[in-house]
Amino acid sequence: MLATADPEELAMTFTADPTEGQRVHALDRAHVFHSWSAQGALNPMDIAAAEGCYVWDYDGNRYLDLSSQLVNVNIGHQHPKVVKAIQDQAATLATIAPQHANAARGEAAMRIAGLAPDGMNKVFFTNGGADAIENAIRMARLHTGKEKVLAFYRSYHGNTGTAIQATGDPRRWPNEYADHVVHFFGPYPYRSSFWSNSPEQETERALQHLEQVVAFEGPGTIAAILMESVVGTAGVLIPPPGYMEGVRALCDKNGILFIADEVMAGFGRTGKWFAFQHFNITPDLITFAKGSNSGYVPVGGVIISDPIAATFDERVFPGGLTYSGHPLAAASIVASIDAMKEEGIVENAAHIGEDILGPGLRDLAERHPVIGEARGLGVFWALDLVSNRETREPLAPYGGTSPAMAELGAEIKKRGALPFMNFNRLHVVPPCTITDAEAQEGLAILDEAFAVIDKHYTG
Repeated sequence: MLATADPEELAMTFTADPTEGQRVHALDRAHVFHSWSAQGALNPMDIAAAEGCYVWDYDGNRYLDLSSQLVNVNIGHQHPKVVKAIQDQAATLATIAPQHANAARGEAAMRIAGLAPDGMNKVFFTNGGADAIENAIRMARLHTGKEKVLAFYRSYHGNTGTAIQATGDPRRWPNEYADHVVHFFGPYPYRSSFWSNSPEQETERALQHLEQVVAFEGPGTIAAILMESVVGTAGVLIPPPGYMEGVRALCDKNGILFIADEVMAGFGRTGKWFAFQHFNITPDLITFAKGSNSGYVPVGGVIISDPIAATFDERVFPGGLTYSGHPLAAASIVASIDAMKEEGIVENAAHIGEDILGPGLRDLAERHPVIGEARGLGVFWALDLVSNRETREPLAPYGGTSPAMAELGAEIKKRGALPFMNFNRLHVVPPCTITDAEAQEGLAILDEAFAVIDKHYTG
């Protein structure tokens, strides 16, 4: 099983420096414009150092990173093999234009294609997940000659033009400038849009709904169905049995491409290299980013099926980025994939989910009434929080927060962990490298925090 340094040993490597923390905070507030925020009220946490599954602030406080930052630090912070690969690449070839071949990019593409299903041999590199989605949609439209893309309401695909239009959550609302995107409801047994009373019925009714949407939109107008293999920010929603296979069959029947968004769910997060591997399907296009190198250098990409790649053998692909396949990013991907294989990191994620987090979170749900449901795979879990279990009234409204959720976040931080929260959900998404002891530490922190906010339960 995965071995890491003892947390107390890790803590000894960092020395507190509150004065430097004040300087860093002042610089940030004077000059940095933050994303997804009204700037005036911001009070960002000042992070000084990180290692493994922990981060430190300048006062010397250590936090267990149950967020993996933005659910991307799959290999943990400051993994020495990845850091060294970046250093070595910088000393050899720090950057080069994408029209030139370079060893790092070729090696990274070969390793990624080696993880993909047979018949997917080409990789187009981007700067991150959003432009991976943009280019996958562009490929689908050009390959099929059709324009429309179907995507879940409960989804997040990035904050660029078509990616944010394909997104379902409220971040789309002020950014609706693209077109030819149609949303539909995916399966969500706990909060079913289809009045189902079992996962099997949820699958049946959700597929009937999608088939109707396809019929009413016109199969001859639809280029692709875009789905997160396991919906991430919108709730860690695992497709019920048969759903993914049903979508694949519907695509095949109607000449529609299947784009699997693996930006958040890929590279070990669910206990497999790709989340779609939990199901009996093969996508036509696979987007990736975050976990491929844990965000050490910005990168993303599209894994392309051979028929779609062949479309552009003689036809120009009208897309490109100055930093496509950047050598530092490519080197970090190579080192990450190699380390994950050598150290059994994907297998560790599966073990943690099955043996530690799954049982532990379900136990919390039995003892704390505000937890309506615990669901997940690997190190990809969410707790659906409610004020009433009978009505399943969310502990915060859709698109917003609440005093209860704010208090929960504060209590978790107070006890030494970084949470990932969205609307009425607490996501438990630590690095894939987390040990049994660290996972148990996280569960103990959550137990104490929920004991405080159980008072908000009114059912």
